[in-house]
Amino acid sequence: MLTIKKVPTVVSNYQENSEKGFEGCGRNCLGKCCLPVSKLPLYAFKEDNSNLIGNSVEKSSEEQPQICFLHNLLLGQWEDRMSRGLFRYDVTACDTKIIPGRYGFIAQLNKGRHLKKRPTEFRVDKVLQDFDETKFNFTKVGQEEVLFRFEKSNDHRRRFFPTAPPVTADSDSSSVVAINVSPIEYGHVLLIPQVLNCLPQKIDHGSFLLALHFAIEAADPFFRVGYNSLGAFATINHLHFQAYYLAASFPVEKAPTRRIMTMKGREDKGVIISQLLNYPVRGLVFEGGNTIQDLSDSVASSCIFLQNNNIPFNVLIADCGRRIFLFPQCYAEKQARGEAIQELLDTQVNPAVWEISGHIVLKRQEDFDDASETCAWRILAEVSLSNKRFNEVKAHILEAAGFQTETEEKNRDHEGESIHDQPSPKAVAHLPQDCMVFH
Repeated sequence: MLTIKKVPTVVSNYQENSEKGFEGCGRNCLGKCCLPVSKLPLYAFKEDNSNLIGNSVEKSSEEQPQICFLHNLLLGQWEDRMSRGLFRYDVTACDTKIIPGRYGFIAQLNKGRHLKKRPTEFRVDKVLQDFDETKFNFTKVGQEEVLFRFEKSNDHRRRFFPTAPPVTADSDSSSVVAINVSPIEYGHVLLIPQVLNCLPQKIDHGSFLLALHFAIEAADPFFRVGYNSLGAFATINHLHFQAYYLAASFPVEKAPTRRIMTMKGREDKGVIISQLLNYPVRGLVFEGGNTIQDLSDSVASSCIFLQNNNIPFNVLIADCGRRIFLFPQCYAEKQARGEAIQELLDTQVNPAVWEISGHIVLKRQEDFDDASETCAWRILAEVSLSNKRFNEVKAHILEAAGFQTETEEKNRDHEGESIHDQPSPKAVAHLPQDCMVFH
């Protein structure tokens, strides 16, 4: 079994305010003062315009970047930062268990995340808010927390540069992968698109395509990428996606789905949209697509509709980018109106993308000890839109994504034949399953 050296918990030197004087910036940060002259490693991905149904994520011998993206680069560098003591707590020491039951919800006891995670600094009732440079943002992060730059290759080949040329001050392509200093799981990182542009937490077509390529490059179904909008438990208003490695199936990945029957429009892009069934949070699943761009654009357009209409949401990119789950949610709204159940509020669970997907982070020992499928279901059901509201939002999402639903009568005709049970993810050969440590 892979073992990870335990290190003393210390706060990163660059995550706290400091009164020490510096010449210029002097902090080796990710701002315009320091990043343009940095020599961070660069992983250049190939922008592939094929689809994800077959083996398009496999890399030919001619385009191998001489390094395994997930195992050697991302996880290897993550462990290096752990050995340096850059995390707020040791997440590998957190107890984790599979809750008995049909769904196999995953419970983790993580007291450190509750006590040491950065507090939210903005309103939770608005999905779109302007970037505020006076609040914490990722330009204030020290470069020691950055693993590498992640950018599109300019020669259509995958490449890795241990010491890349400095970025230009006016570059809009300086996307970076950094550790999450308050991790939920092994390998927990942040993908920060165009960090110098100081974008708010707001999805656009380009940033979502970047996140999809991030999942594709990892090439392992146990490495998932997630997104939380403002109002859906994002805690920093600076555009970022999250990702980590967990060698267990998420309950939502195993939930049955029903394909939403659609009529072909003027341009059939091959994207299939299904609805989750028998799951506590109502959601949609996007897959297929004639090209990676088609799939990405369909999801991004749906997210843009939600955020423009002030509907909080979470996104899970699973199965190496082949399946994307979209969850409109309303828990923060219920909290603001005083409608959330107090017993559930007492658990202090913030149902963001990982919790909604079935990996539930608990802060209290008693909640972890008493965790059951019934409790997990109750917590997540509070997040979901009502059936009526979900159907209203779903219709708008389908329209935004370029689809037109068939008539209700036609949907009923297909109802009995379109339910799909989903297979559990399988580990790939390059990364052993025992990277996941259960205590």
